[in-house]
Amino acid sequence: VQLQASGGGLVQPGGSLRLSCAASGITLSINNMDWYRQAPGKQRELVAFTTSGGYTHISDSVKGRFTISRDNAKNMVYLQMNSLKPEDTAVYYCHLVKDDIPYWGQGTQVTVSS
Repeated sequence: VQLQASGGGLVQPGGSLRLSCAASGITLSINNMDWYRQAPGKQRELVAFTTSGGYTHISDSVKGRFTISRDNAKNMVYLQMNSLKPEDTAVYYCHLVKDDIPYWGQGTQVTVSS
């Protein structure tokens, strides 16, 4: 299983970014997928997840600004981030668990700054 995250960058407050996570070695349609983030000096935190059944959850800290979606045909999961704030600055990771083994993407840096 490999996860490849991309789409991060530098954006001004109020801007938008869309992160992508490409999954290989699995059938995404039967797996849940998460996005986590880790800011400097802070613990990694769950941002959003999507289940194989189509349920999605967005953490309170980003609710109303972030959405998670998936394209099972392409084995891709996306994190659309709108109205970005400086406190959203972090490395963002996609993650899944298969057969009780956790897999992490390499992370993509998101920096929100003017």
